[in-house]
Amino acid sequence: MNSLNQSTSADELNQHRPLLLAHCYRMLGSPVDASDAVQDTFVKATRALESYRGEASLQTWLLRIATHVCLDELKGRKRRERPMAWPSGEPDGPLTMRPPEEWLEPIPDSWLTPSNLTPHEALELRGSVRLALVAAFQHLPPKQRAALLLTQVLGCSAAEAADMLDTTVASVNSALQRARAKLDSLSVEDSPRTSAQDKLVEQYVKAFESYHVDSLVSLLTDDIEFSMPPIALWLEGPKRVGTFLRTTGHGCAGSILVPTSANGSPAFGQYRDGGKTPWGLVVLTLRNDRISGITTFLDHQTLFPLFGLPPQVQA
Repeated sequence: MNSLNQSTSADELNQHRPLLLAHCYRMLGSPVDASDAVQDTFVKATRALESYRGEASLQTWLLRIATHVCLDELKGRKRRERPMAWPSGEPDGPLTMRPPEEWLEPIPDSWLTPSNLTPHEALELRGSVRLALVAAFQHLPPKQRAALLLTQVLGCSAAEAADMLDTTVASVNSALQRARAKLDSLSVEDSPRTSAQDKLVEQYVKAFESYHVDSLVSLLTDDIEFSMPPIALWLEGPKRVGTFLRTTGHGCAGSILVPTSANGSPAFGQYRDGGKTPWGLVVLTLRNDRISGITTFLDHQTLFPLFGLPPQVQA
């Protein structure tokens, strides 16, 4: 097969950026790390173009490079988690801060919108980066994680995955069996948002900006999970969430929410003090006609620029 390096341009490499970003994000659990990994992938690919003969598709070749970049990055590194990795707490529990690099962080949906996808494919892509799902991936050993993602998410055969991971088909199948055993209990919703859920999100915004805690609590499921990384405390249940908002969290009264989207879910930049103080990126998880998860990522210095959110807003 003729070499393709003469006709492979930076634009052609960039066409694969959204898919590579999603893959690296699922591997690493951080949008910043994923972006760095994709950049490293393109540098390595550009240097190796002369040796690329087209035996595999350009996408497969780039995925191979990106996977190895991620595996190298994961060597000796702690996995990123969510607060729900620990037992739930009480509204008056200690607000212990842990290093930001220990936490899973959200990725902007705007990074994952390749123009060549059908609506169904775009939905599947967003579903594959749901916070709960990516958090579960982090609990798999890196090579198990890679084998699962390459085959179950990206649709590679076991033989293709084995070639990309420099291992055997038997090893890939064994890794898949162990990975599936760990993830069997996980159920992640990836259906399109309904008009009723759009209304639910509007109700949430109205209740939060007016800081009507009773109205806000009425929108939550009985098993709502409420967390604020990098604070280790998380709360379960509408009663605990309501108590927290009325006491420790009362400083959120007077906040303004600016809409965005993250991990296939509705999200908001939250600004306290009538828009003067950037506070956190709020990501909602919806289940049927209720909100089942509220995660406020407090690392606004990192996340707001990634999501194109301004440093302040006007009321």
